[in-house]
Amino acid sequence: MTQCKPLLLHRKLMGCVVLLTLLTGCSEDDFSDLNQYIAEVKVRPKGTIKPLPEIKVVEPFIFKPEDLRDPFKPIKPVEVAGEGAGSSTGGGIKPDTLRRKEELEAFPVETLKMIGTVNMKSNLWALVKSADKTVYRVRQGNYMGQNYGKIIRISPDKIELMEIVPDKPGTWREQQLSVMLTDEQGGK
Repeated sequence: MTQCKPLLLHRKLMGCVVLLTLLTGCSEDDFSDLNQYIAEVKVRPKGTIKPLPEIKVVEPFIFKPEDLRDPFKPIKPVEVAGEGAGSSTGGGIKPDTLRRKEELEAFPVETLKMIGTVNMKSNLWALVKSADKTVYRVRQGNYMGQNYGKIIRISPDKIELMEIVPDKPGTWREQQLSVMLTDEQGGK
């Protein structure tokens, strides 16, 4: 056993000597192969660069919206000549069924409560609470209720509507209605 310790120490020392010898070989400044390659590349004939592709001229497009239909307005049906003269609806008042419905038109007017007003940019807006406890902001010209009720006036204490309700079969009539300001204290 005593002979093994010096033998292991001798092997470790030999490994270190070999490693140091290899590392000293790396420190030489022999870049002859690299310098030869650089010289070969410099001697090669220069290539030509491809020219840039031609730039295609695009004609400008001038947008003229005067002649086009507004994509945000519903398409109006074409009336056939003589159709309105003999029909039962006549030329009287009728609701605009092609108009996009507003959110408050989903609720009956009786379930809507005016809870206040807001004056913004010299316009008076009314605050309306629906049956599902959501508060909406409306102004003159908005619609509310299920009978095509258009807001015609807003005052600090009421909203005045003009509804279009069915009258006789095939005819409609206007009906004025008011939604009064209610006391909403207590979170009701």
